[in-house]
Amino acid sequence: MENETIAAIATPAGNGGIGIIRVSGEHAFSVVHPIYCNRKKEHTLLNYQTHTIHYGFICDGDDVVDEVMVSVMKAPHTYTTEHTVEINCHGGMFLMNRILSLVLANGARLAEPGEFTKRAFLNGRIDLSEAEAVMDILRSKNDLALKASMAQLKGSVSSKIKELRADILYEIAFIESALDDPEHISLDGYQEQLLPKIKHLSDECMSLIHSADQGKIIKEGIRTVIVGKPNAGKSSLLNLLLGEEKAIVTDIAGTTRDTLEESLMIGEIQLNIMDTAGIRDTQDKVEKIGVERAKSYAADADLIIYVVDSSAPLDENDEEIIHLLKNKKVIVLMNKSDLTSVITEDELKRAILTGLSDENGEKKNQIESYPAKDEKNEFVIIKTSTGSSSKTGMQDLEKQIHFMFMNGEISENSEVMITNIRHKEGLIEAHESLGQVMQSIISQMPEDFYSIDLMSAYASLGRIIGEEVEEDLVNEIFSKFCMGK
Repeated sequence: MENETIAAIATPAGNGGIGIIRVSGEHAFSVVHPIYCNRKKEHTLLNYQTHTIHYGFICDGDDVVDEVMVSVMKAPHTYTTEHTVEINCHGGMFLMNRILSLVLANGARLAEPGEFTKRAFLNGRIDLSEAEAVMDILRSKNDLALKASMAQLKGSVSSKIKELRADILYEIAFIESALDDPEHISLDGYQEQLLPKIKHLSDECMSLIHSADQGKIIKEGIRTVIVGKPNAGKSSLLNLLLGEEKAIVTDIAGTTRDTLEESLMIGEIQLNIMDTAGIRDTQDKVEKIGVERAKSYAADADLIIYVVDSSAPLDENDEEIIHLLKNKKVIVLMNKSDLTSVITEDELKRAILTGLSDENGEKKNQIESYPAKDEKNEFVIIKTSTGSSSKTGMQDLEKQIHFMFMNGEISENSEVMITNIRHKEGLIEAHESLGQVMQSIISQMPEDFYSIDLMSAYASLGRIIGEEVEEDLVNEIFSKFCMGK
């Protein structure tokens, strides 16, 4: 199948101004040649120079199907490293499918999802991490995600992984050579030399692993859940953040019974924000389902925004909500600050600290505050008034979100950022193997033990770039691509 010429529509489904039919493979030119002609009705495709574009027509016998521009790209300097022809036609779906049918009738077969990029990988033009970056570029939802994906496509992750593997391979080769030829290569004092090298490699892996947290936020956005009692102002907050009336707001407690999810940008960070039903003890069957969903979503959230009605006293429902905040990044909004408050900020702090403490009174949840450099507060309370037009506290809320997830700034200029969970898992495995090497050195184990774990780390890193990867995984990765890419 990999030697067959493949074709697909490379532009999105639906009518548009332009459509592209992409053809790639050894016989790409001979497949398109019979159906392409110039003004004089001459079939000339085979005579064109590489990387040129030409005006002409797609013909079905004597019938002119469409007026087109045809790009000619000869191997190996193409996306797939194979001969490639791209037919730029008018973008009607019926028309594109008719031209594709002519191409298929001339000997090409329909490409599978991601097969063009898969061929680029199999033919050695890009490695697996760069191929995955192509998919990430297509799915980018913001500028930072696009920049991170473009950096990976240019080889930022690939180069770093290859560098780490080269250092590991050198040590493996040295150990194996010394074990095979002890008369000429001595291992005396090698343990003392190897330990700092492995420590450095381990630290490098851990640095990349840590970058994955920020990379995930940049790529996927922050899973944010708004929680609070009924009528605390949760839906008003969502509307205020979105700048439009998405959620129904009334003075009737329990108006929101189901979840409402929207995406918005806070600066350069995407918030996947979810408004939930007010959490309270209720006998209403529908509302009870909404409350349980709110608790479930809170458990999986990256960020919880806890909206507190400052004009109403805290009660057992607040205690239940506070328990949901454990081990989470949390911003507490002391809402309705334009009304007379019946609770103070200190009272709210004490209530939350009590709820987040274990039996010994030790605080389990460490919540950073803005600006945490000058204060030692474990969480931040922001006074807001979401029901008014003043937008009180909204700027502080945005600053706090930036601080919690990007340490106050977005590290878009970092050399390497991991945004793929598969890459993170490979790095974790490599880090664990390197840890075993360090433990073996400290325990003064024989050198062949080092070699075994070094090989394990080498293989784990290799899976990231596709050097040591199973065919099933390759097929699974590329099956997630869109058609024509």
